[in-house]
Amino acid sequence: MSEKAVPKLNSYDKTLMSTPDKSISVRAVILCSYAVGKSEVRNLSLCADVLSAVDCMRALGASITLEGNTAHVIGAPFRSCSLDCGNSATTARLLIGLLSGLNGVFGIDGDESLRARPMRRIIDPLRLMGARIEDTDGHLPVRVIGSALGGLEYFMPISSAQVKSALLLAGLNCSSSVTVTEKVKTRDHTEIMLSKINGEVSVADNTVTCRNSVLFGNDITVVGDISAAAYPLAAALALHGSCTVKSVGLNPTRTAFINVLRKIGARVSIDNFTDCDEPYGDITVSGGKLRPIIIGENEVPLLIDEIPVLCALACHIDGVSVIEGAGELRHKESDRINTTVAALRSLGADIDQRGDSIVVCGGKPLVFGKVDSYGDHRIAMAAAVAAAAGEGCVIQNADCVAVSYPSFFEEVIGV
Repeated sequence: MSEKAVPKLNSYDKTLMSTPDKSISVRAVILCSYAVGKSEVRNLSLCADVLSAVDCMRALGASITLEGNTAHVIGAPFRSCSLDCGNSATTARLLIGLLSGLNGVFGIDGDESLRARPMRRIIDPLRLMGARIEDTDGHLPVRVIGSALGGLEYFMPISSAQVKSALLLAGLNCSSSVTVTEKVKTRDHTEIMLSKINGEVSVADNTVTCRNSVLFGNDITVVGDISAAAYPLAAALALHGSCTVKSVGLNPTRTAFINVLRKIGARVSIDNFTDCDEPYGDITVSGGKLRPIIIGENEVPLLIDEIPVLCALACHIDGVSVIEGAGELRHKESDRINTTVAALRSLGADIDQRGDSIVVCGGKPLVFGKVDSYGDHRIAMAAAVAAAAGEGCVIQNADCVAVSYPSFFEEVIGV
């Protein structure tokens, strides 16, 4: 078990280049491997989740050559095989959808953490289309037996971009079309990328339709990951400093974090904005006295990855911060309501859970502590931000940050 000492920081003034977006990278690897012809994926994240996706696509028959953080991909017809998705739920869930309509038999598995995550939310609607999927009490390992798929009109009972994406990818090989309607529009990287590589996709408000399509390879440049940028931006605010993160993805379905920072009184500027399929720009934050963070249930789906670090920031804001209706956090790499509360309490934070809500009574000085990351990258990074603005800490199982942000400690904390 690795440990990492996080020092107390007295100030924060950094300019960083954003790490490549993990969500977009995984999608690019999968879709370009399935597409006909060659693709070049530039600025690919080399975190553990993306490398798991690369390994899976090679096992399925695609040719992927990594040259630095550029992937040269040659698509190929997929062959029957067993796949290890590591810790990557995006890889597992999207592949269950994509493979369900193909010829072959595919085993899909992952590590202990991924085996604990729910898969019926994807499998049940796929079965309505005629998919043959054998699961393990609603979890991995899963066996997909490719079969002919019919169409589907599906209203999502939960807000999940992974579920939406899995169903859309199944639509590439169904007899008619798949239409998915969401309560709240979740991140739309799959829809954007499908359109770029010849997928027949249409979007109207919160409804997306995907029709039977043949994908063709294309070049894709991955923008920076706003979920990763959240950590240095939050650290700067907790330490009353400033931070600029360059070339961050500014897809409107991912910018709720910026809106929260503005709402609590942070000064936020966007420079060098570039408008394209996946817009991006440089984010700079600074601020002094901040207001408590109040997040309603309808906002949670657009902040699902940033909630732990927002709780870390709330520890350093006077007043009561409340995040309501965050039950979906219980189905991540860990139960992130339980683990966020436990990690921050180990630093002396006044934080509690009330049902599926989190309440932070901020402004109480934090203490040095030993933090269990529970093997969850976002818990480890959120705790590090809270501790750096407090009295420091030691984080157990700290190498889990490699799942999404391998250079986190060096770049964000400076250790």
